[in-house]
Amino acid sequence: MKVILLDHDGVICLSNNWGGRTKKWAKYQSENSDGSKEKKDAPVEYRFDDFDSKAIKVFNEIIEETGCEIVVSSDWKLHATLEELGDYYESQGIIKRPIALTPNIQNCTVHGNLFMWSPRWESEQLRTIEIRQYLHNHPEVTHWVSIDDLNMGKIGEPWKDVWAIDNFVLTPKSSEGIKQSGIKEKILNYLKDE
Repeated sequence: MKVILLDHDGVICLSNNWGGRTKKWAKYQSENSDGSKEKKDAPVEYRFDDFDSKAIKVFNEIIEETGCEIVVSSDWKLHATLEELGDYYESQGIIKRPIALTPNIQNCTVHGNLFMWSPRWESEQLRTIEIRQYLHNHPEVTHWVSIDDLNMGKIGEPWKDVWAIDNFVLTPKSSEGIKQSGIKEKILNYLKDE
């Protein structure tokens, strides 16, 4: 099975989309003044920023070319169920629903090599542990790539490479994400059959 471990912010939800959820939430509250004031109780479309339409086009092309499945590694998994995220993907124009979420760190037992924890790299280190745990739990995965704006890739430095992951594509420009030149080709390289 081929899998993309997908972050959202900076990958398919780009910086020009950020903050839209605040407007959506205000609209929802004004239209539902007698309802719940908890975001977790609102429909999922009011909880998140929109995905970028051009990024979705590129992402859908990758899905069509590879037949890959989607596993959500984004911290959005903390604010919605798999089913809700699937509904949101469909509403945003993604042609496949995610099949899973990476486990949350408190449920991870696979940490790989012991390494020095760094406050500077905490988000990256946590996410790599969650990805390693998902892959450990799913030996049926034959091809995979993690796409993120957090730099979890190896850089040839022992202090970082001990916890970094191999099959990784960085989207360094938060305004371009997955639609950035050359990103699609890097992703396809990890998902192609040998």
